[in-house]
Amino acid sequence: MSARTRQCLRSSTRRQGGGRRRAVPAALAIGVMTLGALVPTAASGSAAAAARPDRVQQALNTLVRDDGMPAALASVRDRNGRTRTYTAGVGDLTTGSKVPRDGQVRIGSNTKAFTAVVVLQLVAEGKIGLDTFVDTYLPGLVRGEGIDGNLITVRELLQHTSGLPDYGIHLDDDEIRTRHYEPRELLDIALRHKADAAPGETWGYSNTNYILAGLIIEKITGRPLAEEIDRRIIKPLGLRHTYFPSPGDRTVREPHPQGYHRNPADGPLRDFTEIDPSAGWAAGQLISTNSDLNRFFGALLAGRLLPAAQLAEMRTTVPAGTSGMRYGLGLTSRPLSCGGVYWGHGGDMAGPAVLIVRKVTDHHPGEQARPVGPARLRAPKPTTDR
Repeated sequence: MSARTRQCLRSSTRRQGGGRRRAVPAALAIGVMTLGALVPTAASGSAAAAARPDRVQQALNTLVRDDGMPAALASVRDRNGRTRTYTAGVGDLTTGSKVPRDGQVRIGSNTKAFTAVVVLQLVAEGKIGLDTFVDTYLPGLVRGEGIDGNLITVRELLQHTSGLPDYGIHLDDDEIRTRHYEPRELLDIALRHKADAAPGETWGYSNTNYILAGLIIEKITGRPLAEEIDRRIIKPLGLRHTYFPSPGDRTVREPHPQGYHRNPADGPLRDFTEIDPSAGWAAGQLISTNSDLNRFFGALLAGRLLPAAQLAEMRTTVPAGTSGMRYGLGLTSRPLSCGGVYWGHGGDMAGPAVLIVRKVTDHHPGEQARPVGPARLRAPKPTTDR
């Protein structure tokens, strides 16, 4: 495989500028939907093509060999709709069992894209306003040092420009394995700390934003977040291997690689497969597979989940860090070293890390840059509830 192609895939697995990562997760799942050919197609059946090493497989082997991942999974769908699945490493360090193809993993912050879609569907239904302040929906709930829900918009939650502190960095890795958290507890943890920045001033990844987005969904619909994600996204798309674990469910239902965790980074690997996922909730609780996530992101970017106006809002981005990544509303884009850009999200929990990539050849016409900073015009403060 060419160094350029390998670097394209490997650089896409770097941390995307956010998420709760104070230790090294030790399993990796990658979903790739590509409009170019990462692997030889059926049409290229020459002896030379057959003998050429598979680029994706080599990339996964490199992740396991060089980056210390016990396991890596990938699913690639080409422009003709053909899907190939890949594995590398071992699924269980104790037994040495194989990595299940297209196995289930905890998808971490990829959950944010699902939560954002539900919010934007409610925007399309006229039930939520993107530039409406959080206090309109959750009056008096968001208060703290430098924090006021009367000054933070729904858009700023979804785009991580609210300035809210991240509760995730204050959680103990061992405690979250067995402790169940209610969403309001997670919010309370965040609100004990002062704001990271003024609303709209800068981009800063915070899981707290999506806890609030989930609470707004529940307030507006009168139904649990898990039900809304299930009926609006999972069932319509036929995501048969995707689910929101019920309270206290620490297991992964279907075949899966074991998830390992290091903390500190040079410490021993520990099995974190079975954990209480409630610390993620709207920001990171879902379980899924590569193929299901490819289906989700493909449907989303094809306009099957949102009207054009809301999809354009989702793809309106701000700079996110110094890596070239840009963040929209629960959706990221970044130029690829091998050409084009990817759209998707990434995620990790204590255990597996998951990166989902949708590779495209150029920027979508609806993508726009959104200014961040004091000069940005703010929406007028609402005076009535919706």
